[in-house]
Amino acid sequence: MEDLTKEITIVYYTSNYLDDKNPYFLENTRKQLLVAIGDRPMVIVSQKPTMFGNNSINVNLGNIGRSHFNLYWQILQGAKAAKTEWIALAEDDILYSPQHFNIQYFVKPEFIEKDYFLYDMNRVSIFTWSKPPVFSYRFKRVVVNQLIAKRQMLIDALEERFKKLDELRGIGWPERKIEKYWGDPGRYEGILGVTVRPTYEYNSWVPSIVFSHDLAYGYEFNQGKKKKLGDLRMTALADWGSASKIMSLWKK
Repeated sequence: MEDLTKEITIVYYTSNYLDDKNPYFLENTRKQLLVAIGDRPMVIVSQKPTMFGNNSINVNLGNIGRSHFNLYWQILQGAKAAKTEWIALAEDDILYSPQHFNIQYFVKPEFIEKDYFLYDMNRVSIFTWSKPPVFSYRFKRVVVNQLIAKRQMLIDALEERFKKLDELRGIGWPERKIEKYWGDPGRYEGILGVTVRPTYEYNSWVPSIVFSHDLAYGYEFNQGKKKKLGDLRMTALADWGSASKIMSLWKK
């Protein structure tokens, strides 16, 4: 199979909320992202001027605010600005491993050649309020921050969704119901009444580390500190080190 290294653009989307609330943490996640993506190009979609990395461009949408729909709007604008056949999504509060982006090693060729949303299921969580710090793993659903997809496929899917938005509101769908089913591409298309596109789940060798913290937009929606750890809990990971070490990236 051909090397897809040069054919994937990272679409990094941020509301810039952490720029003021926890710049130390943001600096650390960005440093790791640059390690993980190597020399791949990156589109940074932000709400104020933002630039890091040597092979990046910035799409600044202005202060449109934090919302569920704006997150997907930023992803759509990043996908449109990218030039490669493939894009990989990246959020600002996750530590990504280099292995995550090397889909040719983990995904069967037929699922790369055809139109599938590819989701890396190997991710662990770390709750910033847990004492002592611990990694946890739960067999979960697909999540948009672990998505790699063909650029045009994702553009088509998101544009169709946004066209559907007014129709759903017009027939009386509450905003919370729309948000619930507006989630990760490949999950709820049948319910939304848009084109159904298949997903493929893979597991890279090294997990991404997802921080659950009280500065996240979805913190209150996801039960806050009542959120439960996964059944599988670890104090250290072979490729990342101890949970205490990783938590040192959250605060000095």
